Amino acid sequence: MAGQHHPDNGNATLARPSAVTDARIVAAGVCADLRRGELLDTTFDRRTALLDARDRRWTRELVYGTLRMRSRLDALLAERVRGGLGRLDPELLDLLRLGAYQLLEMGSVPAYAAIAQTVELAKARAGVGAGKLANAVLRRLDRERLTLTLPAAADPVDALATEFSHPQWLVARWVERWGVDETRRLLAANNTEPPIVARPVHVVREQLEASLEAAGVRVDDAPLVSDSVVLTLPAPALTELGAFKRGLFHIQDPAATLVTRYAAVPEGALVADLCAAPGGKAFELARDAGAVYASDASAHRLQRLRASVERLQLDNVHVYAADGRAPAIRPVNVVLLDAPCTGTGTMRRHPDARWRLKPSDLAVMTALQQKLLASAATLVRPGGLLVYSTCSLEPEENDAAVDRFLAAHPDWRLEAPPEGAVPGAVLDGGRLRVLPQRHGADGAFAARLRRPA
Repeated sequence: MAGQHHPDNGNATLARPSAVTDARIVAAGVCADLRRGELLDTTFDRRTALLDARDRRWTRELVYGTLRMRSRLDALLAERVRGGLGRLDPELLDLLRLGAYQLLEMGSVPAYAAIAQTVELAKARAGVGAGKLANAVLRRLDRERLTLTLPAAADPVDALATEFSHPQWLVARWVERWGVDETRRLLAANNTEPPIVARPVHVVREQLEASLEAAGVRVDDAPLVSDSVVLTLPAPALTELGAFKRGLFHIQDPAATLVTRYAAVPEGALVADLCAAPGGKAFELARDAGAVYASDASAHRLQRLRASVERLQLDNVHVYAADGRAPAIRPVNVVLLDAPCTGTGTMRRHPDARWRLKPSDLAVMTALQQKLLASAATLVRPGGLLVYSTCSLEPEENDAAVDRFLAAHPDWRLEAPPEGAVPGAVLDGGRLRVLPQRHGADGAFAARLRRPA
């Protein structure tokens, strides 16, 4: 079904087929960027820059939702496309998925609008024939919506992969580790919209709550961390809130907060955060540390970190550019290595990650993590602490990485955090283990490694 491609320069300007809404044009552009290898958050922020807050929210629901449901939508579409999805132009397949998601999952969109808009977009981006095919397939999907069923799968792994829309190889790994029922809970958790969780800065929780409630924001308890709050926002964007502009909070999932609680940095300590961007953990460490030296290899990500440090007025956080494999800093009391990883614990936030990840990425990541760990160890003063953490659920990146480090550094030892630093439910043999399916937060792992005095 290759056809005429709609020119798309990838920036925020909107080239528009007649009568198609800006939000849908942007959604199609984001999908095209993802096929070219761009990350979802990056393309989404750039392309929605010109949309108003309401359209931006709607576009987010459409794009993130479509990615979360991709396998499921594909299974339903495949039965209604003669010859299967493999023969379709990738552009057209994206548009069919977006159209099917609006039809089946977005109650706010009338069926006629979902179909007509997708047909116009398909004509503009992939030719007249693509428009006709989109029209036939989506009309049939709409007619049969009350009797839709997923194709039967004999194997429970295949059934879960289709129903919860995850790659089969990942589901197989998790079923082997946790069994079918717990894996089903994890997959379901990955398909939920993550809450917005705020951490008070310069104020206590009650003061932050009062300021947010005065602005019409509903506030709720967050799991696992008693002074974090879940925000239910009204129409305006988060960044428009007075409390945000005054630097009274930053956004952080409880799992990430627990990594810093688990670190239990001594009052006044000098701390290095080696892979610091976007900065949330550095901000938390700064509560007790004398100084936090926050570095990252990505200049773009450091820009955002610097802007946040300024907004939050954290004068003990010092930001600089450096690669964690060659950190330009003298030894300190505590080093946090929040290592780059496969991110399998944060898939509810990054629904593109499940489709981007390949089994070979595990080997690439574990090799990088070993290099970073060896480098981080050289920065810890005698008697000091190295905290290794990831947002991965995979044993190769977590326990195996720590065990390998300890085998290579026999004088170092694993040390549990002080009593009460984190809830007992997230401790496992002295290591921090937060699991989405058990704890209602992102996934996280951490280990405290003590260098001999």
